[in-house]
Amino acid sequence: MTAKLLLDNLTNPALLFFFLGILSVRMKSDLEIPADASKFISLYLLFSIGFKGGQELAKNHFSPEIGYSILLGFAIAILIPFYTFFILKRRLNIEDSGAIAAAYGSVSAVTFVTAGVFLENQHITYGGHMVAIMAFMEAPAIIVGVLLIRFFNNQESKTPIKNIVYHSFSNGSVLLILGSLVIGYFATEKQALDIKPFTTDIYKGFLAIFLLDMGIISGRKLDGLLKAGWFPILFALIIPLINGSAVAVISGAITHDIGNRFILSILAASASYIAVPAAMKIAVPKANPGLFLPMALAITFPLNITLGMPVYMAIIQHV
Repeated sequence: MTAKLLLDNLTNPALLFFFLGILSVRMKSDLEIPADASKFISLYLLFSIGFKGGQELAKNHFSPEIGYSILLGFAIAILIPFYTFFILKRRLNIEDSGAIAAAYGSVSAVTFVTAGVFLENQHITYGGHMVAIMAFMEAPAIIVGVLLIRFFNNQESKTPIKNIVYHSFSNGSVLLILGSLVIGYFATEKQALDIKPFTTDIYKGFLAIFLLDMGIISGRKLDGLLKAGWFPILFALIIPLINGSAVAVISGAITHDIGNRFILSILAASASYIAVPAAMKIAVPKANPGLFLPMALAITFPLNITLGMPVYMAIIQHV
């Protein structure tokens, strides 16, 4: 079953476009997605998943399962940066350890989007509240990472925690997905149907082009990561699988919904390369983005969308 899921995932057109992007860099091709187009597509994807999540959320009444799922999401966002910081600190400096820990405690919206397509291909649904959980997991991880850096550096940062929290939620990607979630929640079925061709019908096509762009960016950053040595690469390969597999098992205690458990696992396994770098640039300017960015984007992202998703699904279906 796992082998079939892996094969189906590896032949997914959107994923193949990601590899095409990497290949184009290795071949020194001039293929690239214009920056403005790339930004528009990323905004579109966030808008679409937020709006559809709000629509699904409106159909569900608040339940203990939703409450426990939200609590688990917050716990993931706090515990992962906390424990990974101490692993990283054995080999790296305090600033880089905190920034990487925050990135791996936070989430990747693009991985979430790809996971949604993976579930759709398996004819499995997930709750609209998962979109809200994803958005809310950004800030706690960033705050924990910054607090750990402050504590172990034994010095006060010039940036107040309240400013970091504000920046986490005012970050464009977080604000758009939360705003779209609220708008989708209040929109009627007829109003949602009017824009369905835009929110749903062209979604997979835009995702394919976006992953092509992600492949190009990943290919360009790979060489810099390889020069950093074996430890960051090993961390970026092993930690996501541990986090995703652990949550795949633990989530069974709060919900039996396969789609929701899978999304929680993906959120735990993914690493942020949008919100966290933006926040760390303000709060911890000494942290090296040339390290945590390629770790999340060039290693962990392709790991999750190729091997990780079939593994987490297999664990959920058998545990």
